[in-house]
Amino acid sequence: MGARKGWQMSDEQQKYNPKIAVFGCGGWGKNIVRTMNKLGYLAAVIDPSESGRSTASELVPEVPIFSDATEVLANEEIDAVMIATPAETHFDVAKNAILAGKDVYVEKPMTIDIGEAKALVELAESENRILMVGHLLEYHPAICKIEEMIQSGELGTVQYIVSNRLNLGKLRTEENVLWSFAPHDISVILRLMNAYPTNVVATGGTFLTPGIADTTLTQLAFEGGARAHVFVSWLHPFKEQKLVVVGDKKMITFCDMTKELVLHDQHVDWQDGQPVPVKGDGVRVEFSDEMPLDIECQHFADCVANQTQARTDGRNGLRVLTILHDAQRSLDANGEIVTCKLGDKKEVTHAAS
Repeated sequence: MGARKGWQMSDEQQKYNPKIAVFGCGGWGKNIVRTMNKLGYLAAVIDPSESGRSTASELVPEVPIFSDATEVLANEEIDAVMIATPAETHFDVAKNAILAGKDVYVEKPMTIDIGEAKALVELAESENRILMVGHLLEYHPAICKIEEMIQSGELGTVQYIVSNRLNLGKLRTEENVLWSFAPHDISVILRLMNAYPTNVVATGGTFLTPGIADTTLTQLAFEGGARAHVFVSWLHPFKEQKLVVVGDKKMITFCDMTKELVLHDQHVDWQDGQPVPVKGDGVRVEFSDEMPLDIECQHFADCVANQTQARTDGRNGLRVLTILHDAQRSLDANGEIVTCKLGDKKEVTHAAS
């Protein structure tokens, strides 16, 4: 098994491949199962449902499959557990895994309740265990390239970010579109801004299921005047997944549908006290064609092998979850401004990339 491009593996890591179990083989879990097996780390699959176990047996017939986690968590040869079960089960499953001495990856959102999320973070730290949250887009090569360009100063100071995630379909009746779609965009915005917002405003519309918003628009305000806007909807006539980052030197756009990352040498100059747009041709920026899930899963295995902090660690997941709750409060209050607060400065600092 080779390392991904540009990823330097230590000699110790090359000698040690951790054994990892995946809990959940449903809609997204089956992709994790398939990927971890491809990478050579899959040691077991756990799924309480007959359909999940059937899917696992078809995907990885050579891998042991269990209906509950008891035997797996008791197995000292299992180093870590990846959790892709329904969000309401995340806390109990992750807690039990950490207490069993396993490193843990949990799909987003890490929990539904903020108190439970904080408890997981504190438990992982007290038990000296890795806790990683599956914010997939933070591993997307295009997003990593944008982050690199921001850090190098090529875009200048980021003034605002717009992220649209639109589609017709994937209708839910148990969670609204804010919780279903927006975690992706919020996690990316926090990564690119490398800051925590001062306040949030969210508005939306409910058209299909009472109490379940089908479309929401969320605005995040940051110190210094920077803004970010997240527009998500599953009642849209066409599919769009587009990110726009505007700096005071240059702008960059990423369309996840066409896989195009375009740098726009456009900005605004001032002449005689008047703003004048300076336009330039867009230039495509190349980025790796590696699959984000491959990168994310490999990163977790690397963290387990080397006992290093994850790029999207528990505190990262807690930041996103807290903003989601603040946005929901604003949504429930018809767009009232909600002040964003975090009690621990450690929760604001990104893990090393």
